[in-house]
Amino acid sequence: MSAIETQFQQVRDRIHAAENACGRAGAVKLLAVSKTKPARLVREAWHTGQRDFGENYVQEGIDKIQALQDLVDICWHFIGPLQSNKTRAVAEHFDWVHSVDRLKIAQRLSEQRPGHLPPLNICIQVNISDEDTKSGVSPEDAQSLAAEIVTLPNLALRGLMAIPIPTDDPAAQHAAFRAMSALLATLQDRWPEQALDTLSMGMSNDLEAAIEEGATMVRIGTALFGARDYS
Repeated sequence: MSAIETQFQQVRDRIHAAENACGRAGAVKLLAVSKTKPARLVREAWHTGQRDFGENYVQEGIDKIQALQDLVDICWHFIGPLQSNKTRAVAEHFDWVHSVDRLKIAQRLSEQRPGHLPPLNICIQVNISDEDTKSGVSPEDAQSLAAEIVTLPNLALRGLMAIPIPTDDPAAQHAAFRAMSALLATLQDRWPEQALDTLSMGMSNDLEAAIEEGATMVRIGTALFGARDYS
């Protein structure tokens, strides 16, 4: 097996073990975070069966999307902070946006989504750990933002995303993810007609806790592709 094949299998094994441990077999999707990695590695990952890839930088992501147009069933997720002047490019090229935290961004994505494409899948980013340096809406404001997003015609509100403060304390990990799960349940009760089925949370160091608390999508980068090169 190649290094990519080995690393993907190891992460999938961790996900499956975590699912089985809490009775959620088959409930979690792996989102491979491919930022700073070349298109050839994404292609290699695709050949292992991986279909969902996450990018943090708009132009880098678009370059890969265009280079890999021949790959069928590939799904592109934008997971980084999104500025107003980049919304058109994201609306035109990506399938998901995980980092919507204000109405202006959602409105622009809806207005700029091309009519021939299906609705853009949206996750509201929640600043669940109340960090001053981190993007995301407060848990208290998530419902009001959701109420606005569900009215926008070219968006599909799918759920929530969070990046809790890093910690090796299992209790703290579980508490943050449990709060996210409860918040999603609140949205599901309020809008039962929406496909609110996504909790994007959990990374390499805490995916087991995230899965136990209800994550449906875990975002993994370094464990799959190796250390990132920011040079």
